[in-house]
Amino acid sequence: MNTSLLHPDQIRSDLQRDHVTTLDSKALLCSICANLNFYQIFLDGILETEDITLDYLSSILKKSYQCNFCRLIAFHVRRTWMLDEFPQVDISGIQCRMFTKPCGCLQLASYPPSKFRCHRLHVTMEGLEDLWKRYPAFRIAGALNVHLMQEDAFKFGRPTDLHCRRMKKTVDIKMVKKWIKLCQESHGDICKSLSTTGEYDNRKLPGFVRVVDVVLMAVVPAPPSCRYVALSYIWGGIGAEYWTTKDNIAERGTPGGLNTAKLPDTISDSILFVRQLGERYIWIDTLCIIQDSSQDKFVQIHNMDLIYGLSYFTIIAAGGSTARDPLPGCRPLTRIQQHIEVVQGLHLYAAPSRLKEALTLSAWNTRCWTYQECALSRRRIYFTAQQVYFECQFDVLCEDVIAESKYDSTNFLKASRAEYFPQSLDPFTCYMRAVKQCTGRNLTVESDIVNALTGVTNALAKIFELGDPDRAFRYGMMLTDLHHALLWQHNPHTPRARRSLPDGCSLPWPSWSWATWRGAVNHMSEHRYLVTHPEDAWLVDYFAKPSVVEIFVNPWYIVDDGGIIVQLDVHRVRRVLLVRETEGEVSIYSSPRGIIDPTEMTPDVHRALEPGTLIFRTTSSHFAIARRRGEESHASIHHGLFDILSPSTWVGTAVLPLDVALPTSLEFIVLSRTGMLGGYDQERIEYYPECLLHVMAVSQNEGVMERVGLGVIHEVAWMASGAEEKVVFLR
Repeated sequence: MNTSLLHPDQIRSDLQRDHVTTLDSKALLCSICANLNFYQIFLDGILETEDITLDYLSSILKKSYQCNFCRLIAFHVRRTWMLDEFPQVDISGIQCRMFTKPCGCLQLASYPPSKFRCHRLHVTMEGLEDLWKRYPAFRIAGALNVHLMQEDAFKFGRPTDLHCRRMKKTVDIKMVKKWIKLCQESHGDICKSLSTTGEYDNRKLPGFVRVVDVVLMAVVPAPPSCRYVALSYIWGGIGAEYWTTKDNIAERGTPGGLNTAKLPDTISDSILFVRQLGERYIWIDTLCIIQDSSQDKFVQIHNMDLIYGLSYFTIIAAGGSTARDPLPGCRPLTRIQQHIEVVQGLHLYAAPSRLKEALTLSAWNTRCWTYQECALSRRRIYFTAQQVYFECQFDVLCEDVIAESKYDSTNFLKASRAEYFPQSLDPFTCYMRAVKQCTGRNLTVESDIVNALTGVTNALAKIFELGDPDRAFRYGMMLTDLHHALLWQHNPHTPRARRSLPDGCSLPWPSWSWATWRGAVNHMSEHRYLVTHPEDAWLVDYFAKPSVVEIFVNPWYIVDDGGIIVQLDVHRVRRVLLVRETEGEVSIYSSPRGIIDPTEMTPDVHRALEPGTLIFRTTSSHFAIARRRGEESHASIHHGLFDILSPSTWVGTAVLPLDVALPTSLEFIVLSRTGMLGGYDQERIEYYPECLLHVMAVSQNEGVMERVGLGVIHEVAWMASGAEEKVVFLR
């Protein structure tokens, strides 16, 4: 890459620029941009299929000092792409193209008539996808949206709806109050709670919760039914000098006992912001939890669903990387200002990334704890590097776009929502999305992974009436839907390594739980077994749920923390029977019948079963395995596809670790039936609907099994393998 295109001095001046003041309609444009009729483009729009070729990005960067429109594109690239962090990336082949996108309408839910059709320019970067595949971290690089400012709306005979407004150098407090009031008065019950179930709406904040009184500047017990704000931010590894501890909790409980001079900027700015809004109480973890009390931390952590779920709104500090960073826009000179250029007499604005994209670029979004803090909050006010966003269960608003409406508008901002919860009427779908989000983020203390998800699992248990959260979830696993929960897969780029154990825990967590293992996991569908490029499966299959059409294990048992064997309350899968059309007789697999006898509840070896051991009846068989030919092999790939063979016929597929020396054959146990297609030799084995079985590859030590990987096997091959029925002890 030609680093001379970056011009660091120019980057700094661009970032500091507020807007240009020239109104010259013949302001400097390059020959390509001068040939465009921007008025006509904003009036009529350009279809994506008829997009306009602009120029190569490298040329646009060079011309940005002579052309106002090229300068908008260059500003976007320099602001968001962080090219200096990717010196190996060659952008010379990227070509910029442009079409328009509708902004929607505030006054009509249907597609608006022409006079209400506000367009924004969408500048795409052809060739970026190839760079994304070679450099996954470079996904921060993206397209640009250019908006028309509100002062030019009259030139098109349109209202200012969904045009851009000029932002103040600090956040507009009156506007934020307007957003909150609009939500309260217009959205009714939608934004009162995360759930529509009556019992969940009647939750109360526990009496042991403390809040900061921003008037008295003291840490006090939360008054009954008080209205309070919560804060979500990054600690950033800073010292403990400002934490609440056993030694200072008494002092901090007195008026004036909380000294703001000792607080980092994120916290002091949040207190200032709450005070400016006229609110009195804010919950901040480092101030409201006694940090050197394990008992206080335990009870507070296990009530995060209430603390964030009952907050009036949550401040999301997404503009910094540590608690020392200010809330951008809370004070002057703390955020990047708007960049506006005049092009052919029109004021055009290089818009920052919208909410979801802005969060993707933030350090806040990389931290595991922040996921549930955001997901559980009914209203959120995000401080990003460029502007403040407001999000509730119904709407998304921001400082730079005129989008306030009492009606269900087609506001384009809604397409860029952050987290919302619950995301589905299906509890497992909500759960698996949360697991994917959390495990893909970073933890300072890796054994905190289950605690960092406890607020979400508590909320799921209450919203979907799953029972006691401590019985519905163990080791982070959703035991009420264990048939699906066991079907998690490692991120292919994550080495197979166990997490360190929490303090005071002497026994390793069970292998069947994703929380036992470091790195990202996902309950992706069986598409994972079909691709030869692991990254493709991880990206394409983002929200697909594993297919389970028939269960074979019932009942399930687990050894609890006291060493007692208890039966799990696992929901059954309702199966729709399909008529199978096959050429000949087919042996259909059926689950072993009968309740496990108490004498079968212990393995042959004479030792007590460890807590976390699953006990269930199924069938077991051995199959040969061989690394899939043609699958991409790279040092960064730690889990790959293997063919399951019987004896040399390809009868199934498994995903297994590449970091360990595997034997030539493995033991497999049956879990359930899947509706997947493919994954075996369809020329040699007949296909019929639902012919594949979910299996787990296991290793065995003194009668106790451990999870090695997952796979699918054709049931004909399984029935022909001489599978044995057995009681499994899985840990």
